[in-house]
Amino acid sequence: MRLELDEYAYLDSPIHRWDARAKLIGLLAIITSFAFVEQLQYVPAMLGVTVVIYALSRLPVSFLTTRLRYPGIFILGVVGLLPFLSGSTVLWSWGFLSLRQEGVMAAALVVGRFFSILTLGLVLFGTTPFIAQVRAMRSLGLPGILADMLLLTYRYLFVLLEMLTTMRRAMRLRGFSFHPSRFNLQDLQRLASLMGTLFIRSYEQSQRIYTAMRLRGYGALPHRHITPVAQRQAGDVLWHRFGLMLALLTSAGFLIADGLWSGVAS
Repeated sequence: MRLELDEYAYLDSPIHRWDARAKLIGLLAIITSFAFVEQLQYVPAMLGVTVVIYALSRLPVSFLTTRLRYPGIFILGVVGLLPFLSGSTVLWSWGFLSLRQEGVMAAALVVGRFFSILTLGLVLFGTTPFIAQVRAMRSLGLPGILADMLLLTYRYLFVLLEMLTTMRRAMRLRGFSFHPSRFNLQDLQRLASLMGTLFIRSYEQSQRIYTAMRLRGYGALPHRHITPVAQRQAGDVLWHRFGLMLALLTSAGFLIADGLWSGVAS
C-alpha cells in the first residue's frame, strides 16, 4: 500500500511551480464545482479538464493508478448494482437481471465525478511537499491545532502501516494465511483481533506522543502564523495569478452551466 502523497513533489511542471496557496484555492474551487455537477453531459468536460491538469502536472500514470486502486474498488462496489436497480427504462434483460438506462446514467455520473475529484486531489497533494501544503493552509486561516493534527496524522500513518506489516508477517510465520476462497469464521475472528490490537496500540501510542509533547511545552505558547515562502520572479507571480483566475473561471463555468441546465430541465 502506497501512502506517500508527495513523492513526486520535486518534479518541474507548471502545476509544481504554482504557488501553494493559489493552487489550494484554485483546485479546491474546481473540485467543489465538480461535486455540484448533476448533469451527465458535463462529465466529458470534467474528465477533459482533469486530464489536462494531470498532464500539466507531469505526474506519472503509475502514481494515479496505484492510488486509485482501492478507492476505485470501493466506489464500484457502491454503484455496481445501481444500473440494475434504479430506473424504469430497460435497455437489456436476461432472466431476472435488467439493465436500466437511468441507473447507467446515475452510475456514470458518480464514477465520473469520483475520478475527477480524486485525481485533482492527488494533483493538489502530489505536486507540493506536504509541509508546504499545511503552511499554505495555515496562511489561509487554518487553526494551528488542525494543522498540527494533519501533520501528526500523516506522519503516523506510516508508523501504523509498518506496525500492521509486522503483525501480518508474524501471523504468516505462525501459519495464518488469508484466502478469500477459503474464508471462514475463524479467519474473521483473527482479522478482527488483528485490527483490534492495531487500534489499541495506535491509541496507546497517541497518548504517549501527546504526553511527550506536553512535557516539551506544547500548548504553552500561541501558534505562530506561518506563511509559505513566496517566489519573487515576475513571471512566476504572473503565472500564480493567471492560474488562479483560470481555475476560478473554470469552476464558475461548471456551476453556472449546470445550474442553467437544471433550470431549463425543470
